[in-house]
Amino acid sequence: MNNVALLAARVLIGFLLVGGAVQKAVSPSDTGGLLVGLGLSYALVWPALIYDAIAGLALWLGVAVRPVAVSAAAYCAVTSFFHLNVFLTTGDPWQMTIFVKNWAVAGGCLALAVAGSGRWALRPDA
Repeated sequence: MNNVALLAARVLIGFLLVGGAVQKAVSPSDTGGLLVGLGLSYALVWPALIYDAIAGLALWLGVAVRPVAVSAAAYCAVTSFFHLNVFLTTGDPWQMTIFVKNWAVAGGCLALAVAGSGRWALRPDA
């Protein structure tokens, strides 16, 4: 049962990351607007898209799961503040939901970093 749960965790968190990459590819101005609103470069959309895609695929495949999960936890924590800023400036309640969701996902990533890939992975953790 543990291997099923770990595979499910990897797949579900991977969907969030790959979905973020697709969203950035289809509508980069959404993320770009958040970045510019914080005084950052719009061009940061592209490294974020690449990170989302690679991290999500690595989790799906079960490659370097522990370090990817740690980096994804940090990524979710950092990006949550973009949504908090939008919430504080616009009052949009959806942004607070995303802020909290990012912290929940960060927690899931940390649990995955501790547990590892499980047996059903291209490169299972030792």
